[in-house]
Amino acid sequence: MNTTIRSTRRARHGLRSYAVGAAAAAALLATTACEPGEADVAVAPSTPPAASGPAASAAPGDGDNGDADDSGSVALCTHQDLSFSATRYDAPGEQLRHIMVVAVNTGGTTCEVQNAPEITLGDAQGPAPVMEGTEPGEPFALAPGEKAYAGVLTTGGHRDTYEVTFINLTLGSPGGEAEAEEPVELEMPTEGSFQADDGQRVTGWQPTEGLAMRPVTLS
Repeated sequence: MNTTIRSTRRARHGLRSYAVGAAAAAALLATTACEPGEADVAVAPSTPPAASGPAASAAPGDGDNGDADDSGSVALCTHQDLSFSATRYDAPGEQLRHIMVVAVNTGGTTCEVQNAPEITLGDAQGPAPVMEGTEPGEPFALAPGEKAYAGVLTTGGHRDTYEVTFINLTLGSPGGEAEAEEPVELEMPTEGSFQADDGQRVTGWQPTEGLAMRPVTLS
């Protein structure tokens, strides 16, 4: 009788021990499943996927630089790139005091003009001074066929005049150590001659006729 009771108690104790162990194992498995392991972490690719579309085919530096050199700059215009003309800008019958000078890019590539043309009226001791307030800013580009304009005021009034029978033009030194080009003689804007004095002025190169001529016609 006592032997049977002890056996029953040992069996019940064994079942309780088994149940506690099973519960602990289940809790451990649940905890492990909730925490990310090495296998659960997504690894980003070491190399990004190649882009598609038009932007993918254009690498830096592949753009069309037009007539720019390797540094991205455009060369300054020379006399060989341009043709020049001088036109009377006064009403018929009035004394000639205003001249419009036009430079046309007759070459095959884009070039830049800068500063002001050096225009010498006849036997003047030097080029006409640049009119105050008309000094150009940055150089601007002339594509083939495009024009640049400059205005010339021949007389400032109330000064001794002299007779002009020819007009010379240069673009000035192209910069650096390069020498200025030989002057270009412009065709006279009127038959015969005209008068000039020490009040003569020239504007900087401008991209439009209005910007070049308005300052001189108001003087």
